[in-house]
Amino acid sequence: MKYEHAPLTLVTVTERWSAFVLGDQSRQGVVDPPNKYQTETAAVAKEILDKAGKVAAAQNVPCKLTHVPNQSPAEGILTTAKNEGCDLIVMGSHGHRGLDRILVGSRAYEVLSYSKVPVLIVR
Repeated sequence: MKYEHAPLTLVTVTERWSAFVLGDQSRQGVVDPPNKYQTETAAVAKEILDKAGKVAAAQNVPCKLTHVPNQSPAEGILTTAKNEGCDLIVMGSHGHRGLDRILVGSRAYEVLSYSKVPVLIVR
């Protein structure tokens, strides 16, 4: 039996900018804080996706690299899964429990709660 790799869609999501953070940057003299935020987060997303893409390429796994800007992580992941016709979402979790999860929230739990496809959460 020949094993065929399933295609992957690797996604990273950049959250919407915070008016509080951008206001603070503006007070510190940063010119055009929203543009700086977009530029910096796009660069970080590219770095993350490039590294993940290299790992997939080394294993001969076809993949699509996707950066979703200006969305909540769960929203971006779920929208991408729907648009790409994914049949499984695999994501990491920091493993927060109890009060930490209530205070911090769980993106993995949110994806798990709203996903129409199976979700595999890796600690």
